[in-house]
Amino acid sequence: MSEYALPPNVRVGHVHFRVSDLDRSTAFYRDVLGFGVTADARVAGIPAVFLAAGDYHHHIGLNTFDGAGAPPPPPGHAGLYHVAFLYPDRKSLASAARRVLDSGHAIRSAIDHGGTVSLYLADPDGNGIELYYDRPREAWRDAQGRPVLKAEPFPIEDLLRDAEPPVPVG
Repeated sequence: MSEYALPPNVRVGHVHFRVSDLDRSTAFYRDVLGFGVTADARVAGIPAVFLAAGDYHHHIGLNTFDGAGAPPPPPGHAGLYHVAFLYPDRKSLASAARRVLDSGHAIRSAIDHGGTVSLYLADPDGNGIELYYDRPREAWRDAQGRPVLKAEPFPIEDLLRDAEPPVPVG
């Protein structure tokens, strides 16, 4: 059997989450993370909301098809570990971190992976979320050409210093 490789321009288009409360989850992804609602299927009687960054049809689908009011799966069970959202640069990641914290949500950890800098948190249903930015490609490998792989925690305050000032409300 020959080895098949995906074309290099294939991208993950969207992720769908089964959630227990559509209003609560929509508010989190819209108001905390900043995704825009592109379609609210509840108007057609379908328990789903679709959100995106920019003009894409949707990056995130939320639904209660089998989960309205359900508890999250217990730790240690198979399932989604996390979904990752790539930010264009350090400043935009820092601003996202400030927004998450200002909304009262916790950031579980801040980790320097070498080629990337990542923040880990959970949505209201306990789904794992990674917010990250890539360092320039030349920083992804050491002088011998080996990938720089690490998992070094860092104080979130180091990142927050690069955040844009909060926009006043009202």
